[in-house]
Amino acid sequence: MPNQYLRFTWQLALVLMLGSLLSGCGINNIPTYDEQVKSSWAQVENQYQRRADLVPNLVETVKGFARQERETLTAVVEARAKATSIQISAEDLNDPAKMRQFEQAQSQLTGALSRLMAVSERYPDLKSNQNFLTLQSQLEGTENRIAVARRDYIASVQQYNTEIRTFPGRIWHSLMYSDMPIRENFEATTEGAEQAPAVQFE
Repeated sequence: MPNQYLRFTWQLALVLMLGSLLSGCGINNIPTYDEQVKSSWAQVENQYQRRADLVPNLVETVKGFARQERETLTAVVEARAKATSIQISAEDLNDPAKMRQFEQAQSQLTGALSRLMAVSERYPDLKSNQNFLTLQSQLEGTENRIAVARRDYIASVQQYNTEIRTFPGRIWHSLMYSDMPIRENFEATTEGAEQAPAVQFE
C-alpha cells in the first residue's frame, strides 16, 4: 500500500511538472490567440452593426430636407441592406471569398454614406438641424470605432498567424492544432476603402 501511494504521488508530481513545462513553452498560445481573433472579429461586426443602425434615422432626416436626392438616398438604403445581409461566422474567417464579399458590401455602404454627406452640403437648413448634427457626430464616432476594431482584428490575426508559422508554435500546430488554419485578414477592396466617410463640415 505505501508503494502504491508513493508511485501515485510520483506520477502526479511528474504530470504537474510536465504540465507546467508545457504551459510555459507556448502550448496554449495557439488556441488563446485564436480566441482573440474571434473576439476581435466580434467587435468589428459590432461596430459595423452600430453604423448600420444609424443609417435609417440619417436617411429619414436627410429626406426631410432633400427629397429630390432620391437616387443618393436609395443608394444608401440599398447599400445598408446588402451590408447587413452578409454575416461572417468564426468558421467563415478562413474563407477568403466570404471575407471579400463582406468587405465589399461594407465598402459600398461607406461610399454611399460619403456621397450622402457630400449631398447634404447643399442644404444649409439640414446642416444646422440638431438631429442631423447628432447623427453626423454618432456616425463619425462609429467610423472611428470601426477603424480601431479593424486594427485590433488585424493585429490579432497577425499574432495568431505568426505563432503557427514560427518556432515553437509551428511544432505545437503540427502536433496538436493542425485543424486550425491560417486566418484571413482585411484588405482594402476599393480605392480609399480604408478611409472613413468624410462627415466633418466646415
